[in-house]
Amino acid sequence: MQVSSTDLYGSSKYHILTYGCQMNVRDSEIMAGLLEGMGCTATDKVEDADIILFNTCSVRHSAENKVYGKLGEITGLKRKKPETLIAFGGCMAQLPEVREKLKKIGVDVVFGTHNIHELPYLIKEAKSQKHSVYRVWDQEGTVVDAMPSRRRPGLSAYVNIMYGCNNFCSYCIVPFTRGRERSRQPEDIVKELEEIAALGYREVNLLGQNVNSYGRGLEKEIDFADLLEMASDVEGIERIRFTTSHPKDMSDKLIEAVAVLPKVCEHIHVPLQAGSNDILRRMNRNYTREHYLELTNKIRQQIPGVAITSDLIVGFPGESEEDFLDTLDMVKKVRFEAAFTFMYSPRSGTRAASWEEQLELEEKKERLQRLNQVQYQIATEINQSMQGAIKEVMVEGPSKTNPEKLTSRTRTNHIVIFSGSKDLIGKLINVRITETRTFSLFGEVV
Repeated sequence: MQVSSTDLYGSSKYHILTYGCQMNVRDSEIMAGLLEGMGCTATDKVEDADIILFNTCSVRHSAENKVYGKLGEITGLKRKKPETLIAFGGCMAQLPEVREKLKKIGVDVVFGTHNIHELPYLIKEAKSQKHSVYRVWDQEGTVVDAMPSRRRPGLSAYVNIMYGCNNFCSYCIVPFTRGRERSRQPEDIVKELEEIAALGYREVNLLGQNVNSYGRGLEKEIDFADLLEMASDVEGIERIRFTTSHPKDMSDKLIEAVAVLPKVCEHIHVPLQAGSNDILRRMNRNYTREHYLELTNKIRQQIPGVAITSDLIVGFPGESEEDFLDTLDMVKKVRFEAAFTFMYSPRSGTRAASWEEQLELEEKKERLQRLNQVQYQIATEINQSMQGAIKEVMVEGPSKTNPEKLTSRTRTNHIVIFSGSKDLIGKLINVRITETRTFSLFGEVV
């Protein structure tokens, strides 16, 4: 008699530890769906899990350190409970030097970003054969669609529209861990949007390493602006967001689409990374500060009330004080609503990691502090300008910091906390801003 995977794993519990970006969060939802397809059930308590899965990020060294620290804790649990299976995937698993460490640690299953769909088979092999299984694809294959998924509860859902990156910024490991750009078929994306709308999700965040290059390689002539229009036709989806955009690929057609499509939110995340032309050239970003200023001015002119957010790196190899001041100058000129700011972190395998002009940690810390001071002041001023304004918000649920209040989000991605009945959750309502802080707003129902 053939034994099904549900029979084998029906009593197994799993716990997924997710590190990194929205792409990793979405990957974890798929991993959860695959595990539940085997008959496993989720547990919030890692010590109760029979399968513990790491979904990892390798963009920064600090992220890897967190993973290794947690992995040490989990291997300690495994010594007390030897039948526990430890699986390890994500971007870190794509790196050969990481896989060598994992072998020494004794991880049971290792898989990469290109073969997530193989996870059930790898676990079955490791369990049945009682040996470690390491299977990581070095090259990306065709896009595997229609995989099961266990989505996060809430109103907003992530949907991948493409995978990989062709840009090869000199500091970035993503093209090596995620492969080259591959776009999903537009009809598959629309079908997924219809499915999540039927599940009750009201907002979608379209994901790609560079959504602006969507459509390249597809037989059908289509670009990201066209896809936004198709997504806007899906009934039940009321808000559309996307991340992330590359400045060199943001077209006038895309800006116009954001401006005219009512469901597309007026928020564009467009990473600057640095304000110095010399540093941008060394980063291989393929645009100048002048191009970026022209682009953001055009966005603000065509999309009234738009929020522009960014990523910024300080301490890139060879960055002088003058280069850093150019970055501060750009922040002051563009006036980002928010920015993710980082110290440069060398990633083995990237060009910049081998350059000799590495800056000292203390110098990078000092520049990051100065950058944050400028950016936080700008964010405070922008928020203060909304005092008394009436904003449309989507009510997401109880506030994490004050469960007695509700948290909501504006179309420009500002968080607004307010008092109200829980039957408002899931609705679009208007609130008046009554108090402003650097990272959040407070309001009252109008």
